[in-house]
Amino acid sequence: MPRPKTKSELLSASENGYSQLNQMLDALTPSQREATFPFEHRDRNIRDILAHLHEWHLMMLRWYQQGMDGVQPDMPAKGYSWRTTPELNAVIWAKYQNQPLKRVRKKLDTSHKAVLAIVSAHTNIELFTKRHYFWTGTTSLGAYLTSAMPSHYTWAIKLVRRYDRTLQ
Repeated sequence: MPRPKTKSELLSASENGYSQLNQMLDALTPSQREATFPFEHRDRNIRDILAHLHEWHLMMLRWYQQGMDGVQPDMPAKGYSWRTTPELNAVIWAKYQNQPLKRVRKKLDTSHKAVLAIVSAHTNIELFTKRHYFWTGTTSLGAYLTSAMPSHYTWAIKLVRRYDRTLQ
């Protein structure tokens, strides 16, 4: 799917991707949703995938709040650069190892809705004009939102599909 270029495309891609991911998860049995993947990957189960999505939503929300408050946010997170996202993702993974899937899934649903609310609050110009906001640098707010939602959902869907193929 091409990257969204309008608010309606971004909302649609985000809602469709999230819905597709949830449908795939709901099609798994409870034990399949809790099982460890039979292949090597940083994320070892469904909870890990959903926790990853949730934390990136939280980062997006933080960037947005700080940026709109006139502060240049630490992106992706304090102490990390875009080049060190593998290390950041490992910290995210470790943070959720004692969290139950049900709780993580509820948190993800809440953060998904919060990020969607940002999209809904802006115009096409505000979302897709590069450098419209100082804190987005040379890109647009919409590009960050696309990465946080539909692009990340596509990644998650591919990983769940890979797992699902091993169940056949």
